[in-house]
Amino acid sequence: MLRIGSLQLENWLIMAPLAGITNLPFRMMVKKMGAGLVTTEMISAKGLVLKKKKTLAYLLSDIAEKPLSVQIFGSEPESMADAARIAIDSGADVIDINMGCPVKKVVKTGAGAALLRAPERIRAIISTVRKACPVPLTVKTRSGWHSNSPDTLYIARLIEDCGADALVLHARSASQGYSGEADWELIRKVKDAICIPVIGNGDVFEPSLALKMRGQTGCDGVMIGRGAIGNPWIFKQILALEAGLPHQNPTPAERKALIMEHFRHLSRLKGERAAARIMRGLLIRYSKGLPHSSGFRGDITGIKDFDSLVSTMESFFNNLGEMES
Repeated sequence: MLRIGSLQLENWLIMAPLAGITNLPFRMMVKKMGAGLVTTEMISAKGLVLKKKKTLAYLLSDIAEKPLSVQIFGSEPESMADAARIAIDSGADVIDINMGCPVKKVVKTGAGAALLRAPERIRAIISTVRKACPVPLTVKTRSGWHSNSPDTLYIARLIEDCGADALVLHARSASQGYSGEADWELIRKVKDAICIPVIGNGDVFEPSLALKMRGQTGCDGVMIGRGAIGNPWIFKQILALEAGLPHQNPTPAERKALIMEHFRHLSRLKGERAAARIMRGLLIRYSKGLPHSSGFRGDITGIKDFDSLVSTMESFFNNLGEMES
């Protein structure tokens, strides 16, 4: 169990915000598979304040995915506070401030990981958002701008002192991007240095690694990002391992059923043809490591609508089922 401010979660597993991935249909899938908390894609505070239609669409939610964390990014304290109010009015249960995104178009605006080089700006943003935010407030950050940053613990204490209810640490520096290995030892050091819950993030690609991270670092929760793309079952598998049960991979029938459910949610949100295009990319992830998946990936390019998806899926997963039998 994990408590963030006034919010008690069902468990300690959290789905990370991923641009282009953690839309409503995907969040519905990982919630169904056991995630204790799901998070929106990173949302521009400026876009929310200007009421841009495309930006506001990121706030679309469903009661079945609750509780929901909404992640916002920006560099202006008042704009971030206004964005938090808009998100809360739309049903956000948690507000998460992004202070770790290393993407150039975000960093050049002074947002995301750029804030790691501006401690006073961090203080202003968190303090201002805290005053405007009656729901739990979290901050997702990285270990520093560069590897071996001496400021990791200083930034963590600053985040706590400004009123955040929890800190999520992706144990890589901004300059690393997603290369190299996450330094879990930094998660342990931050956990020892502050009193608010610390949620570890980075390199949890297998169910056993979530338990290993928690045992090795003492972190209160684990956030999973890339490890859940194409494998939302990872949350269910982690919980099984925690209960002393062997984790089981989904059967072909279970995998097919979840993919079809994901497509139906996408179709309602985007329309059938747009959903089919999105699904082509997701199917590459869903089929990774399965027998004859290379041939399946070739067939994926022909998916244009519901009927072609069903036909392609039936052929591939029926063959898998026969092989298992």
